[in-house]
Amino acid sequence: MSSNLAFSSSTSERYALALYELALEKSELDRTENEIRNLQELLTKSDDFKNMISNPIIGRHEQCEAVLKVSEYLNFSETIKKFLGLITLKGRLFFLYKIIDSFLKLISSNKGELVVQLISSKELSNHEITKIEKDLSTHLKRKLKINYRCDPDLIGGFKIKIGSIMIDTSIKNKLKRLEKIMIES
Repeated sequence: MSSNLAFSSSTSERYALALYELALEKSELDRTENEIRNLQELLTKSDDFKNMISNPIIGRHEQCEAVLKVSEYLNFSETIKKFLGLITLKGRLFFLYKIIDSFLKLISSNKGELVVQLISSKELSNHEITKIEKDLSTHLKRKLKINYRCDPDLIGGFKIKIGSIMIDTSIKNKLKRLEKIMIES
């Protein structure tokens, strides 16, 4: 299993690097980043698109048609259209989540940003996210890029992940620790 994980990570990183270098060569890095972020948003919001990518029953031809229609609808550049077509034809569309993640990490790294994962139990406003970003940036003395999502299962509190460091103030985590203490007693 771990060799499959390593394979998927290394494959995704290679595709992401190829896309990054191509966008850089064509001076389309900003546009490519925006389009990749739009694609990431589509993946989080559209169950149909997620299903089309991950469903092994859907053939490559149907996937190619769907990807082309989505690319045209979202007015993607030729670079992104061809890239999505290539990974679809190569049967690598199911790596799209990891490719997007790897690409965005490359972008952040080359901008000198530190990527921070922020997960809260309630929906935060843009003002609150900006304030957290500013406070963390001041404390860490680095430019940050916050990837935010809401997870109501946390019950209350938040999680922040910076590299390999995890700060978990969620009530869910506190309840798990109490449960563990009670079981051990």
